[in-house]
Amino acid sequence: MSTNHSKEQDKITKVALKKYHESLRLKPYQAELIKLQQYLEETGRKMIILFDGRDASGKGGTIRRVTRYMNEKHYRIVALGKPNEDQRTELHLKRYIEQFPHAGEIILFDRSWYNRAMVEPVMGFCTQQQYKQFMDTVVQYEESFVADGKTTLIKLYFSVGKEEQQKRFDRRKHDPLRQWKLSEVDLQAQELWDEFTDAKYKLLKKTHTPKTPWIIIRSDDKNRARLETIKVILNSIRYKGRDKSLDFKTADDIVIDGARELAIMKKQKKTHGNILQ
Repeated sequence: MSTNHSKEQDKITKVALKKYHESLRLKPYQAELIKLQQYLEETGRKMIILFDGRDASGKGGTIRRVTRYMNEKHYRIVALGKPNEDQRTELHLKRYIEQFPHAGEIILFDRSWYNRAMVEPVMGFCTQQQYKQFMDTVVQYEESFVADGKTTLIKLYFSVGKEEQQKRFDRRKHDPLRQWKLSEVDLQAQELWDEFTDAKYKLLKKTHTPKTPWIIIRSDDKNRARLETIKVILNSIRYKGRDKSLDFKTADDIVIDGARELAIMKKQKKTHGNILQ
């Protein structure tokens, strides 16, 4: 057996073991997600989870871990493409509202209406007027979504570092199984890093509120980010039969409250002259 072949086998084994250990850590919490799902079904409650953030920040992979063992009848993953001509003339939120959950259902948005606050203004896909109108009204809409007390809205922003993002883009470029993930936005994400950072700052400053808060997920370590995201979801509602032997406390270095993230960004700007993440 050649040395190169042996190294490749060792690499494959290492990756397989890493995935195996990750699955072992996640399974008890994934079992809790099933209990949460059953509770929503029994009580008629609804849940909306937004997965937003930078490209290659691990949103899709986290969604797959969240839903892996869920009852498919009671959740949907929604990833809307670009609006068609008719939708461009309608209220921006309309096509998202059309996907909202029925009683007992969970909807997971793989990117949400907050495209209007991040990708669209940075890439020039919307006008400044459209951006301003969205930012001025979105919180009011969100508060109306949860006003009935039966709908839980979880807003997650996945935050990946610049170097780690570049590594993930490089893997996508060179792995035939990942190349489909590369998008027009991906190809410009590094060049427009500061613009996306500024958009994130404005997003948090304007749309993080006590009733509809943002939760930041540091996602350079994908495995930890996935587990901590599941904990955030489980902690969002009191469901029956929670396994008290599990640790539901989230890690402070991974899960960051929106207000705390704003304070961190302000401090970075003051100290370094720019925001790092």
